[in-house]
Amino acid sequence: MYLLVKRALDILLSLIAITLLSPILIVISIILSVTGEKEILYLQERVGFRNKRFKIWKFATMLKNSPNLGTGTLTLRNDPRVTKIGRFLRITKLNELPQLFNVLFGDMSLIGPRPLMPKDAERYSQQIRETIYNVKPGITGIGSVVFRDEELLVSSCEGDKIQFYADVIMPHKGALELWYQKNLSFRTDFLILFLTCWQIIVPSSKLVYRVFPDLPVLTTSLVSA
Repeated sequence: MYLLVKRALDILLSLIAITLLSPILIVISIILSVTGEKEILYLQERVGFRNKRFKIWKFATMLKNSPNLGTGTLTLRNDPRVTKIGRFLRITKLNELPQLFNVLFGDMSLIGPRPLMPKDAERYSQQIRETIYNVKPGITGIGSVVFRDEELLVSSCEGDKIQFYADVIMPHKGALELWYQKNLSFRTDFLILFLTCWQIIVPSSKLVYRVFPDLPVLTTSLVSA
């Protein structure tokens, strides 16, 4: 019943959001068409529901062939592969808006684990890979809230940033998504949606740990919960 009602809400809310945000979508599309690499949308293969692959929609923010350049699938703050307008879109998360169509078409939900590229998903343990996508991936989720500014966090790491991402960030993301699976409810989804909006206003907020006091905590000196 939870999944059926959630799907109905996803369809309704994505339609409303697309309608209300259509002026912003059009303006961003026009700006990208004249300032970017002539690509407006970036379609990329991701791991989705029941580990099936799908194409995620995003506004193009990086140079072509970026996954094969520099730090690969890992994007850092002030990454030279990111275009000027792309940097603004990524910081404000406006580049994620086209995923409303993924929600409408049934590939994603508004709330759920973030869909990863297959190469990144393989970094999860087998237990997490078998569990994390028992629900549809989301535009936002508990991992997105906790790692609101992941690019800055990884960029601030001294040493091998790719190794830091693999050894510290990924295991904690997995723990967060297992927590989400154990706490599936409309209340949890509503609070995650609220926290997502809250962090747009207050990006450095740690309110998530007060709202969900039993969340796994990242044990690294770079993060203070």
